[in-house]
Amino acid sequence: MALNLTAVQDAAEAVLGCVCAALQDAAAQVDGQPGCPCRSCLVPGLPAWDSCDDPCNTTPAGAGGGQLSVNVARLYPSTEFPTADRNLPPTQARGRLTCAAPTAMAVELLVTLLRCAPTFDDGGCPPSCDALGEAARILHTDMVVVRNALECCLPTAGEQRRRGRVVFVGESKTVGPEGMCVGLEQRLTVALPGCGCPQEATA
Repeated sequence: MALNLTAVQDAAEAVLGCVCAALQDAAAQVDGQPGCPCRSCLVPGLPAWDSCDDPCNTTPAGAGGGQLSVNVARLYPSTEFPTADRNLPPTQARGRLTCAAPTAMAVELLVTLLRCAPTFDDGGCPPSCDALGEAARILHTDMVVVRNALECCLPTAGEQRRRGRVVFVGESKTVGPEGMCVGLEQRLTVALPGCGCPQEATA
């Protein structure tokens, strides 16, 4: 299967926009919940933990501190989405059947959302239980918001969805605290639209 040249980028941009919009909606519904970070971007490879506070001199109205990123973890063929094809027979791995065997090309995306983590104060005292509890509440809400967003609002062509599921929302896990940051990683696999291989010329 041949892919549209912008298929991976389009999927990543859709995920970033979907998650950011959901975080903004959650901030309007839950008291004290920060919105989409003003530092929100696609990154090449694994994200650097550059900032988990508010990196903007003037925060846009409604935007929250933190860092939201989306990156590509891998791209692979999948006959039974979202499972990766492995150890195909030689007749399928080479030659004419290579074009027909995979029903989809899949891209695995990683959504990383970081927020500030409570830390020791100037006197060397550890954060209070109240501060830790508030950070935990924000993190737990973020986890649900991100997962719900990917389950519900990710743009998908209606015809594709009727023919079968084209989005698989994987595991979500907490990351950190590290370097005064704490947050989540959410994995997501999207089946990419493509086109068939060119027909062989006949003699």
